[in-house]
Amino acid sequence: MRRLRVAIVGATGVVGQELLKILDERNFPIDKLTLLASARSEGKPVEFGGEVLRVGTVSENSIAGHDIAFFAAGASVSRELAHAAANNGTLVIDNSSAFRMDPEVPLVIPEVNPADILKHSGIIANPNCTTTIMVMALKPIDDAATIKRAVVSTYQAVSGAGAKAMNALFREAKAYLAGEAVVPEVLPSASAPKHYQIAFNVIPQVDVFQDMMYSKEEWKTVHETAKIMGRTFGITATTVRVPVERSHSISLNLETKQKLTRQQALEILSKAPGIQVIDDPNEMLYPMPLLASGTDLVQVGRIREDNSIPSGLNLWVVGDQLRKGAALNGVQIAEKALELGCLPR
Repeated sequence: MRRLRVAIVGATGVVGQELLKILDERNFPIDKLTLLASARSEGKPVEFGGEVLRVGTVSENSIAGHDIAFFAAGASVSRELAHAAANNGTLVIDNSSAFRMDPEVPLVIPEVNPADILKHSGIIANPNCTTTIMVMALKPIDDAATIKRAVVSTYQAVSGAGAKAMNALFREAKAYLAGEAVVPEVLPSASAPKHYQIAFNVIPQVDVFQDMMYSKEEWKTVHETAKIMGRTFGITATTVRVPVERSHSISLNLETKQKLTRQQALEILSKAPGIQVIDDPNEMLYPMPLLASGTDLVQVGRIREDNSIPSGLNLWVVGDQLRKGAALNGVQIAEKALELGCLPR
């Protein structure tokens, strides 16, 4: 098997660190691995595969010469450097929002639309983490019964907002339990004009508000799902940040053209790639963030028919947004691109 020269841009961030774990776990065929980040992290030691690597500063020159570059450093870095890297013959797999809705850039979940990888011109976009976890459950139901409408409610872990948000949860909880003043500084976002406590609280805002008072995160579930699945249907979403360290949870209420019973939905989802069904109400078995964290499969449970309409389903979906929602999906894209023989060089 061809061994590849691989770069990780944003190697010191939470997704970059997860990429390192997954590349090692899956024995990705690496000939040379280059770790890149901002100048603040230059020289930082990082262990990989029994070796200690030093982080370099990201630039057009430091990315050049690699077969694949995983970008996990934010949209501004991707917009600045991804096209130059692609033009120099590097396949860019971008985890940011920079190119997701670009009509020239495929938006890929390998279990859902792998053939779109063949359409790339040097850049492939990784979907938003919530969208990826959600579409993994939507696609097999849509194939079987054609979804007409989806009502989406998310319960998103703080790690989806990065290391600072994770630290804020721990710091605030410690202060609250000690009877000390809680000083929120990070959520709903560090750049927001005001901040709210996340410890023992939920915040019904993920990202900034846009058209019709929906947040950017809520619109991503609409637009990205349509691009990935190749068709549009009604989606309305409410995205909420919850005091959970890791793994996003999603409540899906679906209306379908063809009726599916609970048993039919169980069978369909049990056979779907990348899905683990955990659904035994009598034994109190259902997906939870603590079960999903650190795992690769998207878990689905609480499967039941909607009592309010003739043809509807309720699903409870949980997935590790740092793995399948980000790093793992990116590595799977690279694996599929290698399998399909569509690396630029």
